[in-house]
Amino acid sequence: MSIRHGLLALLERGPRYGSQLRTEFESRTGSTWPLNVGQVYTTLARLERDGLVAPDGEDAAGHTLYAITDAGRTELFQWYERPVDRANPPRDELSIKLAMAVGAPGVDIRAVIQSQRHATIKAMQDYTRLKATALAAVESGRSHERDDVAWLLVLEQLIFQTEAEARWLDHCEARLVRLSLPADRRAAEPEPPQAAAETPAPTTTQPRTARSRRG
Repeated sequence: MSIRHGLLALLERGPRYGSQLRTEFESRTGSTWPLNVGQVYTTLARLERDGLVAPDGEDAAGHTLYAITDAGRTELFQWYERPVDRANPPRDELSIKLAMAVGAPGVDIRAVIQSQRHATIKAMQDYTRLKATALAAVESGRSHERDDVAWLLVLEQLIFQTEAEARWLDHCEARLVRLSLPADRRAAEPEPPQAAAETPAPTTTQPRTARSRRG
C-alpha cells in the first residue's frame, strides 16, 4: 500500500493538514487500511524532504497545511500511469505460515488449511454483504459521492482476492493429499488444477472497522 501516493492524491485536491488527510484516506478506503497520525506526519515529512509537498500556511484553527508541489503532481500522475510492480511481491503471512507448517513436527497442516478456509469464506461473505449495501446506495441515486464509489471498488477487489485465496487453499490441500500418496499411486493420480492459470490469490488483511454507513 502506497501511503505516500495516497496522500499526494488527496493533496492534489487542495491543501490539507495531517489528521484531515488521515480521515479522508480512511473514508476513501472504508477504513480497510487504517492509518495513525504518526504515519501521516512521518510520510509528509519525507514528501517535503523530497520536494513533493510544501507547507502552505495554517487554517483558522492553527493546523499546519500542506500543499502538493509541481514535482509532487508529476510524481502522482506517473504513479497513476505505471503498473504496480509485482517483481518483489509483499510478504504474505498465509503463504509463509503454510510453507513453515509443511513437515513441522506436531502440526496438522490440513487443519491449518481448514481453519483458514473457514475464515476466508466468512470474510468473503462479510465483504459481499457490505458490497450489496454500497451498491444499492450508489445505484439508487441516494449516493454518488466519490468516496462511496471508491469504497465499492475496494470491496470488489477484496472479494476477488478472497475468492482466489479460497481456490488456492483447495489447491494446496489437493497437492498435499497427492504428495502424501505412495509413489505408485501418486503417478496414477491427476495433477491438481494449476492455480497459476487462474487469478492470482494474494491474501488481504480484513478491515478492522468498516464504516458504519457502509452497512
